Amino acid sequence: MKIVIIGGTGLIGRPLVGLLRAAGHEVVAASPSTGINALTGAGLAQALADAAVVVDVSNAPSFEDEAALAFFRGTTTNLLEAARNAGVHHVVALSVVGTDRLQASGYFRAKLAQEQLIAGGGVPYTIVRATQFFEFLSTIADGYTRGDAVYLPAIALQPVAAADVSALLTPIATATPAGGIIELAGPERAPLAEFTTNWLGTRDDPRRIIITDERDYFGAPADDRTLVPGENPRIAPTRFDEWLAAQSQESAA
Repeated sequence: MKIVIIGGTGLIGRPLVGLLRAAGHEVVAASPSTGINALTGAGLAQALADAAVVVDVSNAPSFEDEAALAFFRGTTTNLLEAARNAGVHHVVALSVVGTDRLQASGYFRAKLAQEQLIAGGGVPYTIVRATQFFEFLSTIADGYTRGDAVYLPAIALQPVAAADVSALLTPIATATPAGGIIELAGPERAPLAEFTTNWLGTRDDPRRIIITDERDYFGAPADDRTLVPGENPRIAPTRFDEWLAAQSQESAA
């Protein structure tokens, strides 16, 4: 089966390409660096020729409201047109758990616009919403840092290892289209501050963690339910302490 991975050289895409190739599929790693640009449309029709499945794991290069919206609308519109013309049987898109609950954020409005385009795009589809990646904790900590402290809201998180997301996407890509949303999450739910404290501790980062009374996620109202999955998500195997230990070993090597 021919499968095209949009964003195929990135954090999720690169391992996904490897896993699908190991399973015997013909896989195209599509990204601007490989000459395939979903935003401009360059190389897209040729890449999708004879493809059965397209998996979009690309992300906007900017979190700025208008830039993110332009990226997701542009890439998704081009992708759906190329998929229809090529007779693609299944479009899979990676999104974020809580997208519909974070509409005060321009980035998440852009993600919801992407989801809505796919749902109405005329190609059988599956939308996969994953929780925040372990790898994103660095960005979260930096985003909430003021001076020598990290001021975090008291909200819950159920993050997941990026490698697990790639692994869980592998069977979804070759399965029957769900025609709806599948949620992926890590095995542990805890306060955002707990995950961040442990992450900083393994790096001997001197920043203090201060829990605030604010209930937001990067400016959008949030609570303990906003960023965690609903009922019956697919649960990834890797625990946060296992992931931290592996990161420490890689750093020491």
